[in-house]
Amino acid sequence: MASIDHLLLDPTFLDQLYRDYQRDQSSVDPQFAQLFQELDREDRVGGNSFAQHPAGIPDNLPKESLAPGIQIYSLVQTYREFGHLIADIDPLGQGHREHPFLELSQFGLSEADLDTVVSCEGFRGLSSGTVREHIKVLHETYCGPVGVEYMDAVDKPQRDWLQAAMEPSRNRPVYATARRQRIAKNLVMADTFEQSLHKMYTGAKRFSLEGGTTLITLLQTLIEEGATSGIDQMVLGMAHRGRLNVLANVMQKPLTHMLAEFEGRPIASELQGYGDVKYHMGYSADYLSPAGKNVHLSMAFNPSHLETVNPVVAGIVRAKQDLQNDEARTQVVPILMHGDAAFAGQGVVAETLMLAGLEGYSTGGTVHIIVNNQVGFTANPDESRSTRYASDLALSARAPVFHINADHPEVVAFIAQLALRYRQKFASDIVIDLVCFRRHGHNELDDASFTQPMMAKRIAAHEPVSKLYTERLVVGDHMTRDEVAALHEEAKAAMLKAREEARSLEALESQRLGGVWKGLKSAGPDWTADTKVPRKVLEQAGRTFTRVPEGWTWHQRLLRMMRKRTTSALQDEPLDWGTGEALAFGSLLLEGTNIRLSGQDSGRGTFGHRHAVYRDQENGARYVPLNHLGDCPDGSKQGRFDVINSPLSEEAVLGFEYGYACADPWSLVIWEAQFGDFVNGAQVIIDQLVASAEYKWGRMTGLVMLLPHGYEGQGPEHSSARLERFLELCAERNMQVCNFSTPAQYFHALRRQMHRNFRKPLIVMSPKSLLRHPDATSSMSELANGTFHTVLDDRDNKDKDKVKRILMCSGKIYYALREAVLGANRHDISIIRIEQLYPFPNKTLEPMLTSYKNVQEVCWVQEEPRNMGAWRNLHHHFKVVSPKGIHVQYVGRDSRAVPATGVPAVHKREEAAIIRAALDDSQEGKVVRRVGKNSSETT
Repeated sequence: MASIDHLLLDPTFLDQLYRDYQRDQSSVDPQFAQLFQELDREDRVGGNSFAQHPAGIPDNLPKESLAPGIQIYSLVQTYREFGHLIADIDPLGQGHREHPFLELSQFGLSEADLDTVVSCEGFRGLSSGTVREHIKVLHETYCGPVGVEYMDAVDKPQRDWLQAAMEPSRNRPVYATARRQRIAKNLVMADTFEQSLHKMYTGAKRFSLEGGTTLITLLQTLIEEGATSGIDQMVLGMAHRGRLNVLANVMQKPLTHMLAEFEGRPIASELQGYGDVKYHMGYSADYLSPAGKNVHLSMAFNPSHLETVNPVVAGIVRAKQDLQNDEARTQVVPILMHGDAAFAGQGVVAETLMLAGLEGYSTGGTVHIIVNNQVGFTANPDESRSTRYASDLALSARAPVFHINADHPEVVAFIAQLALRYRQKFASDIVIDLVCFRRHGHNELDDASFTQPMMAKRIAAHEPVSKLYTERLVVGDHMTRDEVAALHEEAKAAMLKAREEARSLEALESQRLGGVWKGLKSAGPDWTADTKVPRKVLEQAGRTFTRVPEGWTWHQRLLRMMRKRTTSALQDEPLDWGTGEALAFGSLLLEGTNIRLSGQDSGRGTFGHRHAVYRDQENGARYVPLNHLGDCPDGSKQGRFDVINSPLSEEAVLGFEYGYACADPWSLVIWEAQFGDFVNGAQVIIDQLVASAEYKWGRMTGLVMLLPHGYEGQGPEHSSARLERFLELCAERNMQVCNFSTPAQYFHALRRQMHRNFRKPLIVMSPKSLLRHPDATSSMSELANGTFHTVLDDRDNKDKDKVKRILMCSGKIYYALREAVLGANRHDISIIRIEQLYPFPNKTLEPMLTSYKNVQEVCWVQEEPRNMGAWRNLHHHFKVVSPKGIHVQYVGRDSRAVPATGVPAVHKREEAAIIRAALDDSQEGKVVRRVGKNSSETT
């Protein structure tokens, strides 16, 4: 054999081994341990890096005695790490079959060494044998139809487990004939499903799975393995590619219903919406495994934004786990399917992967499946990503990745079993990169040969996987040709029968308001609720604010704040915003309602108003007082309060909370933006899910979004939560948009969310400066005995007959207007606050306005520019409710390209000008009442 010097030229390899040695000396080959002991004695590896300090390798090592073992160990380790580079993972044969890293010369070996008998402790594929035999086994394990990336992605226990799972079998399973026949039957059905649809409904979009139907084998194996291991539920998320096939052949949605959608049959009457294209729809069903065990399956609905479903599924799974107290997170498992281009290209993928290891968002690991068509719409891989593999992003999440040739269904099934067992054991994500192809274009109307002519030729010549696999079974005497033909005839007959039944189907069934949603209904015209709370319940909550564990070391400022909060609750002093919120939470918790609040800085609150989490000043211990309220008045346990500081993500975190709220309508779920403008980063979730899911898919949610909003001179971004965008999305009473002015209003709105028999999203323009405004307070009686008011009349008890002008507004600007009106002693002006901007409170506001018999002017006053805020979405309502003959005038900033100035002095001048215009009696004021340069602009 050649000298060890060849090996020592690879510092990266030595770095990895040395790190393993430092963690556990017994984890490396004894000869390497001897090498590293010598290095440690001489202190030759500065910074623990051979790459940085190649001179750290001693010249006087006994290389002759170390060489044979080190060389074969190096061979094994290199195949484990780099074997995937030459693995046979592409069914179209476009991969590489050799690589310099794996050449014999890299290990100091030559052809003459191939028949030398060697052994490598720790290699489970072969205990002893020739170099040639070792290479054969390594090649079969790591360079066959499976390529594995795991050496850098996981720690030693995971590596050892994976090696023990892969190397003895060489990733080549041996299944009984019955199992093989079942795989064949399902593949034939999957391919026949696509081929039949192609003929029956020529030109209809279905986003075919042809070329990747082994996905069905993969999913069925995951589910059956899950059933065997005691998993109760699996939640699936995927984009449109192959969705119909998965619904039919995995979710077991009746073929009759599937084909009825192609036939244009009507949607169920109880859906009360507009429906969606068939390849966005979800479904749920019980799957009975061959072993006779049930697993409940849920397929999440998904819009056209391919990866949007990822955090939603994670949230759904976490909610289901919490509902059944699955603290180990082994009973409910998420499975996410991705496209290759989308996994690499869409940022929400990275955001969701990052959530996986966080306590507030962990689901115990997700099985990720990349349905790798090797093309993204019409873009080649080198046009749609900068990485070698579509899956490379997963390495940042330390997830092992299995690249599998989709033409090998048994290998796919084996890796599926391995993947689920790994997830269950290590509570970690794992990725299966199912390398396949797309027989048609992006959809069935596209011609892929325009953009991928060479690939299209290979695909045209490639047989369906069902044919390839059944031919192997025939050759191996596991099936006869007659049995294969019978499978095809059975599948075709099932499709024909389903089409005939579909044509006579009256209406499709709906799964709306089933399961955990039982007891809830669609929203009717009455959105009110009894939100009163016994005073003693509020006092019970109030006492917890200063009650801490024995020996607790307070932050003195926090102690003063909490003493004031408790005093407010017990002695009926004015309550500030934070106290009102805490008492709302406490009152719901003492009714047994769980609350989940997450967002950036949600524990303390961006503006230091909440302090839901205390920290001991000596040891940093965490304490959440609202989890220590005591039992509910009826003796039951209080609800659980989860307050979570989220990572700096909007789309994934909001998507997660949306999913959680959908899966658990009995918990109050709140997402809070650090500043309201941050919600821009989650616009897809808002547009495609929060605002529209009920009317596309019949899926309600009671999610609350707190978006800090208000003009205090903090610049173009942090001033506005883009109220206008939410109001633009409002129609058909799809959600609530509110801008509260008192803690009591906020208190009752939160309670109202849980005290109605339906669920609607609540969008709150939450305050900033009002959190500590001396007038923005409420009393205990308002909390205990009050209710939510969509509109608040003037609070200063004016003689309505003397009022000539009414100023309508919402939120923070009310207090500046009130101060000016009182300061000017203007008894002829009343201020009405519209607390709920949508659904617009016509029936409340109209009689309130007409009660002012002598009013001559009605104005809408807002902080936002004219093209933003509420004006453009409300002015048509004002025409309906304003007193006869009175046109509601606009008072505020002119239209602008940005929400606000970034210069505090300019902000103050503009706000003062708005207040002056609102109180102005001049003729000019009556006509224009706008602040800014573009006074000629019209609505």
